[in-house]
Amino acid sequence: MKKIAVDSFLQFKFVSNPGFSPDGKYVAFVVNHADKMSNGYKGNLHLLEVETGKVRQLTNGGDAKAYCWTDNNTLLFAAPRCPKVKKALEKGENVTAFYEISPEGGEALRVFNVPVRTGGLTNIGNGQYMLTAVYDNNYPELEGLDEAAQKKALDAYKKPAYDVFDELPFWGNGQGVINKKRTRLYIYDSCKDELKPITGELFQVDSATYAYGKIVIKGGEWEGLRYVQQGIYVYDLGTKRMKEILKPNKMKTGALGLFDENTMIVAATDGREYGSERYCDFYTVDLKTKKFVKLADYEASIGMGSVGSDARIGGGRGFKVEGDKAYFITTVDDSAFLRVIDREGKIEDVYAEIGSVDNFDVKDGKVIFAGMYGNKLGELYCAKGNQLTHFNDEFIETHSVVTPEMHTFTASDGFEIHGWAMKPVGYEPGKKYPAILHIHGGPRTVFGNVFHHEMQMWANAGYFVFFCNPRGSDGRGNEFGYITGKYGTVEYDNLMEFTDEMIKLYPDVDVDNFGVTGGSYGGFMTNWIIGHTDRFKAAASQRSISNWIAFEHTTDIGYFFTPNQMGTTTRQDAEKLWWHSPLKYADKAVTPTLFIHSDEDFRCWMVEGLSMFTALKMHGVESRLCLFKGENHELSRGGKPRNRIRRMEEIVGWMDKHCK
Repeated sequence: MKKIAVDSFLQFKFVSNPGFSPDGKYVAFVVNHADKMSNGYKGNLHLLEVETGKVRQLTNGGDAKAYCWTDNNTLLFAAPRCPKVKKALEKGENVTAFYEISPEGGEALRVFNVPVRTGGLTNIGNGQYMLTAVYDNNYPELEGLDEAAQKKALDAYKKPAYDVFDELPFWGNGQGVINKKRTRLYIYDSCKDELKPITGELFQVDSATYAYGKIVIKGGEWEGLRYVQQGIYVYDLGTKRMKEILKPNKMKTGALGLFDENTMIVAATDGREYGSERYCDFYTVDLKTKKFVKLADYEASIGMGSVGSDARIGGGRGFKVEGDKAYFITTVDDSAFLRVIDREGKIEDVYAEIGSVDNFDVKDGKVIFAGMYGNKLGELYCAKGNQLTHFNDEFIETHSVVTPEMHTFTASDGFEIHGWAMKPVGYEPGKKYPAILHIHGGPRTVFGNVFHHEMQMWANAGYFVFFCNPRGSDGRGNEFGYITGKYGTVEYDNLMEFTDEMIKLYPDVDVDNFGVTGGSYGGFMTNWIIGHTDRFKAAASQRSISNWIAFEHTTDIGYFFTPNQMGTTTRQDAEKLWWHSPLKYADKAVTPTLFIHSDEDFRCWMVEGLSMFTALKMHGVESRLCLFKGENHELSRGGKPRNRIRRMEEIVGWMDKHCK
């Protein structure tokens, strides 16, 4: 069998975003792959024939990553293939070219250009499509102009070599500087070649969905300080009027859709107990009266799964209403299930096997989803569990894939903790092996029994690999997941007790050569661990938090995430924030530590990694910082392929140096 190496992800095929054709005969989906040569990701449209199960590739340009079905049962996708469009984009002009291709195959034909940059369209009927695009209030004259007018406007000025901040947030992870920029909703009429904005210049559209002649929008208008909780609005295509259903900052809401033209289903909570960290329940909303009525209590995520993996690229639906039922992905225990709720509030499982439903579509009750099962890479499945595509079977069959062994134990706080162990490839009983403890991000995510490239690589490199879901993780209800104001206490105890349990169960672990790593929240916890114990021989802290006071004032989510997670702010209780900051305890650390950070990580800005690195250096602790240029918080999952390889080389190299 071949070993899984740092660059093995270059062989993966990432399957995502299934969507039924209007007549139900086909399911389109996207297959992405990492391309080392271009240092990016290429994607192509594929098609599943529902009746025969036949799968075939529709495009081969590597530039079709989003699509929608048209009224005439053809596929429409955005791609920068036209030389004129490519040249315009290189000059900074705003334009997106759209191509149409038949499910029967043939050449993709360019059908129109839209004078904004957008990732894709949603068909709203009669040759009309809704789309979102970033509107820059700093340079509004460029938006919505045709190509010639944009070129003239661009020639009239040059953007200054500086940024001005007068809003919060002023930047966003994966977006760069967003000051005075808003995502607006537009409708494009392909028959008239006409683009019209639906929302105002200062209105932020966070999501939009269409049904029954109406567009339901989540977001709101803001200036100066952005809302924390989104408002809900309904735009009627017939009357061309917008109606506010819920003002921003009034109620925490999640996934939503329309049961009919007058009734909405929405995930929402008043947040009275457990605050903003409380899970949403199901409500119906009368669009005429704006009245919210609880449909069903619920105590898990709605509309998305949170099972962590670094072997996914691409997205898709997590929530969809069809008829009198709403289908939704939800994290339960350590898996992401697909469930359905009807108009009476009855909830049933559609697919509830160990693993992860990542995204799905449903038509006439028939469900197709992309998911990860049996410790394999993502493929398409039907609701019966049958695997419909086999893009990655050969890789799994020819490589040393280690099956995680699940364990549970009752921690000292009385909660049951779920965790896993992976034995090193070639394991021989009686021989000692180094180990790595891996801590997930979030903290409201989970590890589960799905394929995780990095951990497979460590096991193939000769390590025991341990990972678990401590307090604060998703999937176990409000009480388990609520750690506001407790960071570094109960979940730290869970992790240390889990480590002790694994050492008991696996006596061949070399306890003197034990490493620890994690990213985001896992990076925070790695920073915390090295300041509170010397049991680990090496640490790799990734995209971390080290100082809650700095975090509150520098990151794109700091001004609301800090009070949500800490229960206070710098002005209210700076001492508490400092007490929970790993930087406070850096002088106690002795563990050699590698820091991985990115200079465009505006979620956990690089000051967090730099501060901790500097503190360790000042106190004589062996440390190293690798700062990736042009990368953001998603480096480990969607960063440029060459940087992903270097990142993994840094981590395994550090562990090898200190633990082997």
